[in-house]
Amino acid sequence: MPLTGTRATFDGRTFAITGAASGIGRALALHLASLGSDVAICDVNERELEVTARDVERRGQRASVEVVDVSDREAVHAFAARAIEEHGRVDGVINNAGVSVTDQAATMSYEDLDWIVGINLWGVVHGTKAFLPHLLDNRDGWVVNVSSVFGIIAVPGQSAYNLTKFAVRGYTESLRQELDGTGVTAICVHPGGVKTNIVRASRHHDEAMDKDEAVRRFDAQLARTSPEDAARTIVDAMSRRAPRALVGADARVIDVVQRVAPVGYAALLKLARDRA
Repeated sequence: MPLTGTRATFDGRTFAITGAASGIGRALALHLASLGSDVAICDVNERELEVTARDVERRGQRASVEVVDVSDREAVHAFAARAIEEHGRVDGVINNAGVSVTDQAATMSYEDLDWIVGINLWGVVHGTKAFLPHLLDNRDGWVVNVSSVFGIIAVPGQSAYNLTKFAVRGYTESLRQELDGTGVTAICVHPGGVKTNIVRASRHHDEAMDKDEAVRRFDAQLARTSPEDAARTIVDAMSRRAPRALVGADARVIDVVQRVAPVGYAALLKLARDRA
């Protein structure tokens, strides 16, 4: 059980990380390795996942690797069982894997909805339920679920993404209360614009802006935080056993704006878009 007021350390621990082939997931694996942690990592991109594993090993830590689609419940539970068997103990799971769909709610296909909900929401639930019994048995550990600033505010064209990220927030905030006194900490992470491949890998159906332009705009105007800085912020929140982590200055601003104008923020966002 953690002592009140003390910071957790990560030397000798093991963490499971989904979506670890690139972006925040890869940066988390490398940062935790630099602090002395081993990692069990998964992704659908085997080649880049192996790159992450080699970089972890260059830091003197062990990385077990598995290709996993987090929307597949059985595959995630098998990943958890093998990670615990291979490493002997897992101290936390970071449910980071995520995708995006840009489309209007009226025209969005059920196929796209099934895809994004399967990864962004069910992936978080699968990872949580697969590792949580082990963490509860240990009476120590972390469940870190990555939401978004779009789990704080909603924007047009992102109804499916908002659906999943608000759901992750609610699920994690409820879980955090349920875990009170168990020694296991649930943290909800709200990244702002982070320089990842999420827009490049998105399903994009926006007649007003093609995908290439959306990628350029995201990279040039919105992605202000590096994956490495995001990883440091998340791990710092883990060390403090904080209830949530706001990643990036934009996330902190958005959080304040939503608190001040819980309905009116939409008009402010529209004004900002019109001036862009």
